[in-house]
Amino acid sequence: MFPFTDEDLQEPVSNIIKIKIAPMIARDGGAIELLAIKNAKIYIQLKGACVGCSASGSTLKYVVEKNLKEAIHPDLKIVNVPIGKSDYLED
Repeated sequence: MFPFTDEDLQEPVSNIIKIKIAPMIARDGGAIELLAIKNAKIYIQLKGACVGCSASGSTLKYVVEKNLKEAIHPDLKIVNVPIGKSDYLED
C-alpha cells in the first residue's frame, strides 16, 4: 500500500515540478504541466519543444521521474499524457 494519499502528494509534487523540473525543461524550450494525481499516479504533460522531441522519453525518465522519486517516494508512477489525449487519465 502506498503511504500517501493523492491529496498528500499534491503540494510536494507541484513544488518539485515548479521549482526544480520546470526550469530544467524550460532551458531547452520545453514546458511541463501537472494534470492530476490519481491513485498515486502522477499525470503530467510535456509541452513546448518537448512535443515531438526524440529526447522527451529521456526527459521523462531521467529528469521528471528521477527527481520526483528521489524527493518523494521510489514507487511513484509518472505518466506523460500526450497533447490532446486528456481521456488518457485513468480513474
